[in-house]
Formats: sequence, C-alpha cells, structure tokens
Amino acid sequence: MTAAATPLLDRIVDSLNASSLALMTSVGHRTGLFDALADLPPSTPAAIAAAAGLEERYVREWLGAMATLRVVDHDPAAGTFSLPAAHVPLLCRRGGADNLATLTQYVGLLGSVEDDVVRCFREGGGVPYSRYGRFHEVMAEDSGQSLLPALEDRVLPLVPGYPERLERGERVLDLGCGRGRALLHLAARYPRSEFLGIDLSEEAVVWARARAAEAGLGNVRFEARDLSRFHEEAEPAAFGLVTTFDAVHDQAKPGNLLRGIRRTLRPDGHYLMQDIHGSSTVEGNMDHPLAPFLYTVSCMHCMTVSLAQGGDGLGAMWGRERAGAMLAEAGFGSYTVHRLEHDVQNAYWVVRPGGEG
Repeated sequence: MTAAATPLLDRIVDSLNASSLALMTSVGHRTGLFDALADLPPSTPAAIAAAAGLEERYVREWLGAMATLRVVDHDPAAGTFSLPAAHVPLLCRRGGADNLATLTQYVGLLGSVEDDVVRCFREGGGVPYSRYGRFHEVMAEDSGQSLLPALEDRVLPLVPGYPERLERGERVLDLGCGRGRALLHLAARYPRSEFLGIDLSEEAVVWARARAAEAGLGNVRFEARDLSRFHEEAEPAAFGLVTTFDAVHDQAKPGNLLRGIRRTLRPDGHYLMQDIHGSSTVEGNMDHPLAPFLYTVSCMHCMTVSLAQGGDGLGAMWGRERAGAMLAEAGFGSYTVHRLEHDVQNAYWVVRPGGEG
C-alpha cells in the first residue's frame, strides 16, 4: 500500500467506526438504554438491562460497542458502565432539541432501502414512500423535539401579526404535513382557527386523524392527497397562512406546489417555509457541518421518493439560491430568510404573495 493511500485507509476505518456509532446510538435511543443509564450510578450490564427492561446479553454487547466508542465510561475492576453527565443532553430524550440520538435513526432506516436505491442507480426511477416503514414516525419524533417546542415562541413570531391572528381566528394550511403534529398542537392552542393538513402518505394521515379524534379537535382536518397538480387544484385566496415544514424538496412537482401556495394565499397572507439550509452548489456546501449527511438523506430518500412519482427529484440540498428563484417563478413578491439558534439544519422563509412587505 502506498503512503498516498494511507489517509484514505484511515478515513475508511474511521467511517466504519462512525457508522457503528450511529447505528448503535440509534439502538440505544430506541431501546431507552441512554435514558436508563442517565438515571443510574455506575452499574453492571445485568443491572442496566433490568432497569431498561431488556435482555442482558444484548445489553452487554451494546455496552462493549459504546465503551470502545468512548460514549459510555467503563470501570473494568468493578465491571460497571456509566453515562458521562456531559453526554446526557446529546443522547437522552430529556435533552430536547440537543438530542442527536434521534437523528441517528435515519442511518438504519435509509440503509434498509439500499438495495432499492442501487437498483435505481442502474435502472432509473425511484423508491416509493411505501418502502420506508418508520420514516414518518422518525420525522414526527425529530420535529417533536426541534419544531414543536419552538413553534409558538420562536417560529410563529417570525411571521408579522402571528400568533395574534391565530388567537382571533385564521384559516391555516400545512402541506406535506406528515403526521400533523404541528397542526395538532396549533389546533389545540388556537380553537378559533381552522386547520387543514395534506400529505401523500395515507398512513401518516390516518395517524393524524386518530390523534385529532382522541383530543376532540373539531377545528383540524387531514387529507391524503398527491400535491403534484396543486397549482390547478388549490382553492383561490382561501388561507391566511400556509406552512411547509421540510416538505417542498420531497415533492414530485415542487414548482407546482409553490404556484399552488401562491394561488391559495389571501392578498394579506403569508407563507412560512422551513427547509434545509444550504447552498445550491456543491462548492457552497464544502464547509457545511451536515452536508455529507444531508446529501446522503437526499440520495436515499428525498430525491428518490420524488423520482418514484415521476417527479423532478429536487433533493434536500436544493439550496437557498434555487429556492429564491423558484419562489420568484411561482409569483411571490418578497421574502425574508431567518435562522434560529436551536435549529442548525433549517432556514425559515417568511414569504409574501405580492411585492409589499
């Protein structure tokens, strides 16, 4: 092996260990092991397994991975393991938006469709939503710890006049709503307003409807619909606020979606778009801290689910330059882009239908 190849060899070894870190962190999150460890003193594998309600043999092997990855501390003399206090916010549910363990679930989830994506590399086409068994569940958990806690205090106030207009009564449309957690939250908080969520996934919509019924929310509805022709089907000047939360880049026809949003907004309305913060060029993303992850998620999900519908395959890294151009093409007059400290992944666009504001 040449000396020139050694740095790449080191990176490949590092990547194998890093992928192991992501996969085992996902397991620790899903099984509740991190949450159990955070409440325990240094403990044996048997005690940790008992606290988490899990099988000791699996917990022991998982602890071996976590210890050699320097995620948990190990005392070989006592035969105990513990979670350092500094790691708790990054790995436990109590960490809220700081809990990166939630994001590691995407690694195994996207890996499950690797064969499908490889086939698409050779044959074209895409992988449909139906192949991603837990995607909406993971997305809902992700937004539940990053978007929902900030929705009222930090996100809605970005839009002029909100949340006051919701207090008085407003018509709100959320497109690509997934399991509808944002709308369910708003519907409960603002009973004078009416909310409609639309998503391609029947499974996600059924889940949202069930939660709305359980909560007795009569001011929120959910529809399973393909939004590819939304520019033709949108009700004109019907809504005062339209939202999309990390949804535009997944659509089969994102340009049609944006034109439909422009059509359905009232003249005094606003469009709030949360989407991936990045550049439309590879060179513009070379120093982006999450660029490799975001391009991977795009290749393994966002782009391919669009192509599976015969769509444009815009991809998660469509970027601020292309987003601005597409908003202008859709007929919007002005926009302001905001970044929020708690959300390193997304930008928040407040868009007006006309040239004012």
